[in-house]
Amino acid sequence: MSAPFDATPLLRAVAARRRARLLAMDPALTQHALLMGLLQEAAATRFGRDHGFATIRSVADFQRAVPLRRYEALHDDYLAASLPVLDDVLWPGRTPYLALSSGTTSGRTKHVPVTRAMMRANRGAAFDVLVWHLAQHPRARPFGGLSFMLGGSTDLQAVAPGVRQGDLSGIATAGVPWFLRRWAWPPERIALMPDWDAKLAALAAEAPVRDIGTLSGTPSWLLVLLERLAARHGMPPLPALELLIHGGVAWAPYRDRLAPYLPPGCATREVYPASEGFVAIADRGEGEGLRLNLDRGCFFEFVPVDELDAPNPTRHWAATIETGIDYAVVVSSCAGLFGYVLGDTVRFVDRAPPRLLVTGRTSWTLSAFGEHLAGEEIEAALLHAAAQAGVAVLEYVVGPEFVGHAGRHRWCVEASGACDPAHLAALLDTALRAQNDDYAAHRDGAQLAPPELVLLPPGAFAAWMRAQGKMGGQHKVPRVIADPARFAEAAAALSDPGRGRRPS
Repeated sequence: MSAPFDATPLLRAVAARRRARLLAMDPALTQHALLMGLLQEAAATRFGRDHGFATIRSVADFQRAVPLRRYEALHDDYLAASLPVLDDVLWPGRTPYLALSSGTTSGRTKHVPVTRAMMRANRGAAFDVLVWHLAQHPRARPFGGLSFMLGGSTDLQAVAPGVRQGDLSGIATAGVPWFLRRWAWPPERIALMPDWDAKLAALAAEAPVRDIGTLSGTPSWLLVLLERLAARHGMPPLPALELLIHGGVAWAPYRDRLAPYLPPGCATREVYPASEGFVAIADRGEGEGLRLNLDRGCFFEFVPVDELDAPNPTRHWAATIETGIDYAVVVSSCAGLFGYVLGDTVRFVDRAPPRLLVTGRTSWTLSAFGEHLAGEEIEAALLHAAAQAGVAVLEYVVGPEFVGHAGRHRWCVEASGACDPAHLAALLDTALRAQNDDYAAHRDGAQLAPPELVLLPPGAFAAWMRAQGKMGGQHKVPRVIADPARFAEAAAALSDPGRGRRPS
């Protein structure tokens, strides 16, 4: 199968107009107008009536009227009574799709509403990925070949009249216009396969490797796919690949491992999508931040992480954000989510336009003993220690455990290459001390014992995820499990994947 024809010349013309519009946008005015439009649209819904949307005239009014909510509160207050049918509950009409997501650390399966307006907004954001790619690579030909999206099963379950649920990738596929499907791969019979191992085998066996120009997915699963393709077709496995789009997990642990599989000149571009909305896209080079999507269906707020659980947290938005501060992301969207705490943390590197770095999850913190380690510090320290030990980290999870009257962190790490786990633990301890004064103080004060590190054999994390039924592009390894009991269950299951399912 090959692309029917190269539609890139038409794409370049449309992309140039869109880029000019993006460059001219005023962030605050654009976001304010979008929020007012969302409130007007949802004013007659149950949520809109409860929160007085019809009388709101400013961002400040909105923030006074609508409290912050995590999924659990939204579920209990608005979803539980009527799922799977949401008629005029959060958004006008019947919500046609529910994206199933377990998150990374929550035990409860989330049913995230996805409206047709949200699908249109997400398609627009996906187009913007190509806009920024063409801006940096004007000779690129993204429609000169096939676009390969590595996602979960696209099979959606009908759970009520007019309502289907499943992986977000399946919902996205259902919304692809017919005239674009001729450039999309894999075909439906493979995309629908629910068994992830069988699907990977089919993808590796049938991929038209010389016709694929764009590949997108989560880095961990992209690596598995490219390894299988290379074993079958040699290096590079996708010789015509010119753009790899990645998101969902941190890029740094995978950059060097994916590089050998990419042909010369292949560009990489990071995106920040979520089931609740498409947040940001890299518009410049790697590490320079992701540009906030200002007009794609989502109004964003940013709460300083240390205020998230305060009675009256400070709620910043495009007009008031500052650089260098760790914020929790809050979204209000055309899917009917308002004041919804997304669960991610970011730090802005620019204000105009807003560009951010994803720094972790609100739940990716370790402070069982007062050490206040952020997810970004945890990952940076481990990668630094591994580099010193001459190994590459493949996957990991860390959590707290009690040892006598003190506590310690236990790390379960899958790495390439051989090393002494005690030596790697000592390097990790040193790196954490250098990064975090609270950690160093607790280590020096004996409240925190030296970390313990367990090296797991290759494939341990994949086996663990498979035992939980969590294989595929929508599922990510939980890197930090802060609850000691849940972490103990996870650590035991990693040592013996047949012992149990994902901690809940």
